[in-house]
Amino acid sequence: MRHRYWLLGAALLAFTATAAEPPLDPATLKLIPGRMQEFVDRGEISGVVTLVARNGQIGELDAVGFADIEGRKPMRTDSIVQIMSQTKTVTGVAAMILVDEGKLNLTRPVQDYLPEFKGVQVAETRPDGSLNVHAPQHPPAVWELMCHISGLAFLPASGEFARINFTMDHTLAEAVRAYAGEKLIAEPGTKHIYSNMGIATLGRIVEVVSGQKYQDFVQSRILAPLGMKDTFFFPPEDKKSRIAMVYAPDGEKKLTLARDQAQGGDPAKYRSGAKYPGPELALFSTAADLYSFYQMLANRGTLGGKRILSPQAVEAMEHDYTPDHRGYGLTMSVAEGTRPLLNLVNPGTFGHGGAFGTSGTVDPKNGLVTVFLPQMVGGPSKLAQDVFTQLAEASVR
Repeated sequence: MRHRYWLLGAALLAFTATAAEPPLDPATLKLIPGRMQEFVDRGEISGVVTLVARNGQIGELDAVGFADIEGRKPMRTDSIVQIMSQTKTVTGVAAMILVDEGKLNLTRPVQDYLPEFKGVQVAETRPDGSLNVHAPQHPPAVWELMCHISGLAFLPASGEFARINFTMDHTLAEAVRAYAGEKLIAEPGTKHIYSNMGIATLGRIVEVVSGQKYQDFVQSRILAPLGMKDTFFFPPEDKKSRIAMVYAPDGEKKLTLARDQAQGGDPAKYRSGAKYPGPELALFSTAADLYSFYQMLANRGTLGGKRILSPQAVEAMEHDYTPDHRGYGLTMSVAEGTRPLLNLVNPGTFGHGGAFGTSGTVDPKNGLVTVFLPQMVGGPSKLAQDVFTQLAEASVR
């Protein structure tokens, strides 16, 4: 089932575009919905929204499959989805706004902004399995949170905050206070360990430094200026009917509603009662809204005459800072080396993915922005994403 819009030669929204028409091959772009429909027909994804833009103009926006299989509700180009870890880059932009204003210094220790992190310890596992608990060689710095080398684990291994990404039942201040009591599992700066605790801590720093709730700062300084009217942390009543459900494969070529398997809680409950804004995973959004966000980054911090970041802030974000060259910058993945070219991705392409298979990317070399929005738990949408990426890049002329 398709819901299609072809917009070659015109902007979807009132964005400033370059004078040149986007040199994208229409025949290649037209392959995208058909190929995505094949994945839906095979039961590998429930549905997906795709968007391809170049030089500030949208060339393809399409939706196939279902937002709600049980209700036979089709996925639409304006369907709202949970973007999960794509939220991390939004949090990174929030932090960089404060850097641009001279209110936040990335090289300072986290404890300078959050005193609860003073005295944090490292618990490294020896070869015999025993723990070596000691003070870190240096306390984790703000920038180390942003590229996942602070030493913080993904989430606490046990306790009431181990499933905070599912229960969403504490405030950000409460969660980060608990994270400060966790021992680091590596020396800061030495190892890339993907850490939801680290990005949540960054979000808490945004709160403390700005004097606003994290979600309020993001709304007033990023979402509202960029016109991201369908992006939020807690679903308002008038948006719920457009929110796509999240599905998981059941092992028999069937898809079932994810329910308790889904981070953020049962998608059909729309975060009812949630307190946690989740700087690491909690945003809902649409393809058009995410296009605005990624095009702002592609434009070196500005969109439609409104500047969100300085060009230097964007430049700082898109470099790999990991000691083991894992391709991660300041809250965004960065394509390094030549291996990405096997999927036609140019080195230097940056962006982020999410746990439900979503992704957004900026290819600076080609001026290309892509958005890919399925809602699947467990990674079955990876092949569909690869095919979409290849077609998007192949459409460049």
